[in-house]
Amino acid sequence: MAGHDTTPQFTEDVVAGVLAHMNGDHADDSLVICHALGRRPDATAAVMTGFDHEAAIFDVTVPEGVVEMRFEWDRPVVNRTDVRMAVVAMFRDAQARLEATPER
Repeated sequence: MAGHDTTPQFTEDVVAGVLAHMNGDHADDSLVICHALGRRPDATAAVMTGFDHEAAIFDVTVPEGVVEMRFEWDRPVVNRTDVRMAVVAMFRDAQARLEATPER
């Protein structure tokens, strides 16, 4: 069947584990990602709400309310280890962008 996605889906346990870890241990890192990559320096909170093989998804609190942000991975993501590596790369990219931005 043409166009059918045969990429295996992440199990509920994997998704729940990654989200619990990110939101429990790395909420500040998620906020850095949303500040830099989402170009929302006014964001005050970020919660990772999901991910798939293409991107990470966050609910981000900004002055006008909560907005969803989706950030595509910079590498193939097919398992939990890949997700971890891709999130770390995303965070490092965000940190570098923030450090390169002069303070106003």
